[in-house]
Amino acid sequence: MTATLERIGPALAAALGDDAWLSFETELITGGKSNLTFRLRSAAGEVILRRPPDGELRPTAHDMGRECRVQKALWSSAVPVPEILLADPGGELIGVPSYVMSAVPGVVVRDALPPGFSAYPRTLARNLTDTLAAIHTVDLEATGLTGFGRPEGFLARQIRRWSRQWEAVGQDGVLAVGELAAALADAVPRHTATSLVHGDFRLDNCVLDPVRGTVGAVLDWEMSTLGDPLADLGLLLFYWREPGEQPWRLAPSITRTIGFPRRAEIAARYAEATGADLTHLDVYLAFAHLKFAVITEDINMRVRAGAMAGQDFGDLTGEAARIAEAGLDLLATP
Repeated sequence: MTATLERIGPALAAALGDDAWLSFETELITGGKSNLTFRLRSAAGEVILRRPPDGELRPTAHDMGRECRVQKALWSSAVPVPEILLADPGGELIGVPSYVMSAVPGVVVRDALPPGFSAYPRTLARNLTDTLAAIHTVDLEATGLTGFGRPEGFLARQIRRWSRQWEAVGQDGVLAVGELAAALADAVPRHTATSLVHGDFRLDNCVLDPVRGTVGAVLDWEMSTLGDPLADLGLLLFYWREPGEQPWRLAPSITRTIGFPRRAEIAARYAEATGADLTHLDVYLAFAHLKFAVITEDINMRVRAGAMAGQDFGDLTGEAARIAEAGLDLLATP
């Protein structure tokens, strides 16, 4: 980032109307497993910069322009998002597409509640679920998002997309991922709803108020689109591990601890808030397994290639297979 400061400084100073941004410090915010996130600090305060990882990028992945568009559209809605302060979709400033957004006060919860966090876990879970419901009930016409994606045939198309992604990153000998993709292609429900879809809605993609447990901002919109809202619910429940279950190596496991509700309670509250039919929820949960298995292997390859700014996520050998096998078990359950 050091070599790019000369270009970012004047652009940021002009956008914010404050020459204090001509000089600032940069800090990588660790924990992100896709795009890279940096905290920029100056005498004027702090802001957040987002950019793709280094190296070759997958088609349609790491889309900074998409993140900017949806957050701008949602800024005046009931969905909490950071304010976009500076957008560079063409990559003129630092050589790759990027944007700068406001730093929302609060904390990001991963594997443990941070010091001073006093909100009750069940309250946090209710607020998180209600925020997902708010995303799925946002007025698409009022926000200008009616053309944000192609909702028709969303789940079938997503299964094909992630199957192709696996072909691009998959390791020899891992058969379960391909088997899961094939099984899902035969299990797509006929009738689905349409809404804004976040694409990676989870606890640690939200900034939380540590006292009230409310969601101050939803982050990481790179996979957002119009589609089937139950794909988001399935992914949230995939991340929501319960007591006695082994954690996924690349996902927080704090929901396994005392005080957090079970997946069934999350699903029931969501259904009450949205009126959704959860008859085929296991299909969406299995799809989440496919998606995260591919993401896991892709991250594994990027870490090995040194494209994650020095971050190391441990030994991921066999993790994609373990995730996919769990997805197959869901589809095999009567």
